[in-house]
Order: sequence, then structure tokens, then C-alpha cells
Amino acid sequence: MYDYIIVGGGIVGLSVAMALYDKHPGIKLAIIEKEEKLASHQTGHNSGVIHSGIYYKPGSLKARLAKEGNESMVAFCESHEIPYDQCGKVIVATSKSERLLLDKLYHRGISNGLQIRKINRDELQELEPHVQGLEAIHVPMAGIVNYQSVCEVIGNIIRNRGGEIYLNSEAKNIKELEDEIIVETNNQVLRGRMLINCAGLQSDRIAKLTGYKLDMKIVPFRGEYYQLASDKRHLVKNLIYPVPNPNFPFLGVHFTRMIDGTIDVGPNAVLNLDREGYKKLSFKLQDATETLTYAGFWKLASTYMKEGMNEMVRSFYKKKFVESVQILIPSIEGKDLIPGPTGIRAQALRDDGTLVDDFFIVNGKRSVHVCNAPSPAATASIEIGKEVVKMLSSYKVTS
Repeated sequence: MYDYIIVGGGIVGLSVAMALYDKHPGIKLAIIEKEEKLASHQTGHNSGVIHSGIYYKPGSLKARLAKEGNESMVAFCESHEIPYDQCGKVIVATSKSERLLLDKLYHRGISNGLQIRKINRDELQELEPHVQGLEAIHVPMAGIVNYQSVCEVIGNIIRNRGGEIYLNSEAKNIKELEDEIIVETNNQVLRGRMLINCAGLQSDRIAKLTGYKLDMKIVPFRGEYYQLASDKRHLVKNLIYPVPNPNFPFLGVHFTRMIDGTIDVGPNAVLNLDREGYKKLSFKLQDATETLTYAGFWKLASTYMKEGMNEMVRSFYKKKFVESVQILIPSIEGKDLIPGPTGIRAQALRDDGTLVDDFFIVNGKRSVHVCNAPSPAATASIEIGKEVVKMLSSYKVTS
């Protein structure tokens, strides 16, 4: 009998396990992960950015946990000698209308307690000489790390504390009874006192499997990146972001220096018809059917039709993607961009067609479900773990 069973071996599930051991050192804990290695999906296809929390609504979980998570992630990397770089980023306004949006974003960052500053064109040129912009926000606490490396360290911590990690184990059936949880996988049957759902792209399905009907569904959005050719990497010093489009819920094409020195350019954001398919034409009948028969999706599509079509065009026509890149760095040409990695964002969508904007955690009878944890979840993961442990404090689970 386990005290806790965690479904999902990404950075959120691992961080929850670590937080549980910090709070209750003697517990029996198991993590089940359906893939053959940890951090196989959202965590393993992450942009690698240690976010600051500037974008998020003041008072929201995202705003608080991203800021605290930035600090705890840096401290964790320091204490475990994980390579990272708190290199900073610039958010750049390239037009007069964007300057107004930049000013609002700056005040939001100040409200979120961030030590940021507005910089003029000359100061921007000192930081990023090849960027075209009128002014910018300098966010010095933003950084980069390889989150898979972080997960390897946390996985070892969990094993060393007695935790068991079952790979290649997919939850097939879950029974939430009065005094225990029974999880049947393709390989074993586990019994526990509490279940924590950190299944990311499958989190709504695990909640449903446990017996909870939510007014939301996970809709996957694919983000495709290019990389700068090696002889053009000098064009980007650190992290360069555009001012977010207020009419679209994603950040837009940006430049990210990775911890290995490569430069990712992107992503776009297009609907994916396979929750875990990373190719452009990936298709899975169950996933496609669930999305395309969901009324909430069609309500969302009608709201963002124009922006969504633009994203699709940029996905299939490199020339259009290059045009968006040149807004920030005009000297980049199509030949300078080579195909890069792809990620999938698990975005929770409500029945009324609105996107779940904040982290979304649901309490069950003997379970807790982390049902919306897109970016900046990797940054905030250590703090999300602590938050889940707080939610569990009202349950008596140890023998």
C-alpha cells in the first residue's frame, strides 16, 4: 500500500514527489509513467526558458508561482550543479501601437514584484545589437536550462528517498474508493491512499478515469521551431521576445538561446490532431475526434479564426514564417533557418470556448488533479509541487 501514487513522470509530477518527501520523509510513494523514460512529452520538448512571471495576471497562481519558481529553480540548479544561465531577456516593441502594449506589460511586471526596467533603442542595441525596435523591457531574471537534466536529478532524489518509478506503465483503470485508490496499469495493480494526477497532455482523461467530469478538455497545440544556422548565432545574444498579441493567447515567434548554444526561433501555434504527435501531419483518430466534436473548440475557433489561419499559413509556408522573424531581426533570411524541434502545449479549454488562463488544480475525494499546467509550469514546477502538498495537508494518508 502506497501513501501516494503519482500519474505522470514529467517535471510537475516529479516535483510533487520531491515536495512530498520534503514534507513527509518516511512515506511510500510511486510514480507511474507510460513512456520508457521520464520527461518524454511537454517537459522534454520544452523551450528551456526559466520564466520571470511578467505576463501573468497579478494575483494569479501563474504570476506567483512563476516568480517564486524562477528563484527556486535557480537555487535548485545551483545546489545540484545543473548548468543554467540567468541571462535575461528583452521584450521588444517595434511599432507605436506596441509601445502602448509594452507599457501595460511593464506595469504588470511591476505589479508582480519583478525588478525590470524599460530601455530605449540605444540601450536595446547594447544588449541585442541586431534587433530592430523602438523600445523594450529588460527582464534580467529570465534564464535558460535543460529541464530534462533537472528531471534526471529529481528522479534520482526520489529513488534515493525510497520512491518507486514505474516506466512503461500506463494507467488503464482507476478506482477511487472510500479508503483507498486502486490503479490498474498495463503491467501491474497499485494500491494507495491518495492519487495525484500530473499527466499533462492526458490529465483530463486521468481525471475522467478517476470519476470526475470536468467542464474542460485538453486541446493540444503544436509549436514548431526553426534553428539559426551556426554561422548566424551571433545575431542573438540571449532571449528576444515580441510584445504579445492581445488578440491571441500565445507569445509569438521569439529567439531563445539554448543552454547548448543553439538558437531556437519560434514557435508558431497550430492545432494538433494528435496529443503526442510531433510531426506536422500527425493524426490520431481518438484525439482528432475528441477535439473536433467538442463544442468548446468550435467556439474558440470562431474567436481566433484570423489568428489561427495565420499560424497555419506560417506552418506550411516558410516565407511567411521568415517575414515574422524579420520584424525583430531584419537581416535574417530563409537560408539562415533550418528545421528545429517541435513541442506540444497541453492547453485546457472550457466548454464555453474560453481558454483556462491559470494553473488549474482540482481536489477529489482521495485525489488531486493538476488539469492545466502549460508554460510556465516547468519554471514553476518546484512551487507547484509545494502547492499540491498544501492542498493534500487536509488528508490523513500515512499509516
